[in-house]
Amino acid sequence: MRLLSESFSEQQPIPGEFAFAVIAEPGPIALSSNRNPHLAWFDAPAGTRSFALSMHDPDVPSIGDDVNQHGKTVAADLPRVDFSHWLLANLPADITEIAAGSFSNAVTARGKPAAGLHGSVQGLNDYTGWFAGDDAMRGDYHGYDGPCPPWNDARMHHYLFTVFALDVAQLALPERFTRADLQAAMRGHVLASATLTGRYTLNPAVAY
Repeated sequence: MRLLSESFSEQQPIPGEFAFAVIAEPGPIALSSNRNPHLAWFDAPAGTRSFALSMHDPDVPSIGDDVNQHGKTVAADLPRVDFSHWLLANLPADITEIAAGSFSNAVTARGKPAAGLHGSVQGLNDYTGWFAGDDAMRGDYHGYDGPCPPWNDARMHHYLFTVFALDVAQLALPERFTRADLQAAMRGHVLASATLTGRYTLNPAVAY
């Protein structure tokens, strides 16, 4: 099984139009168009009845004390944790391509709805927790919300898009499902998977 994109290539920079924020002047950052990238997958095994998709960043600082603080830097060797950016399930088996901007085409304050295209469902990404204390932004962030790593992080961030071919047409998922819920529901049903990794930074001092 293979996963490709017209928006970026393996281990290459993700263009700013597909990010939640971009470097700006005056800065340090500004909100971006937050479009989901194009994705297409090939060679799914016989018996595939649906697809699921996840996108996560494994490079998020485990301690947030210095995040986005002027005069400070998030050290590259700080331990890191996962941050989910997109959870999608119950895509029909005849859908093998997602157009750029079809699932997300802007930053949506308080989050997008759970329903996706083609009868799919979208889980909660981790912006739900990130904005929980922000009166203007808090809400249930379903679906795609793009990269927005700390603008003072010394580490390049990597974004892993993974498509899973499943042997069931529908997964039993709670309405507000998380990445852990998706992983549990897929257990024993994954026939194949493919991953595409892009890179992104909001720190001008970090070279691509």
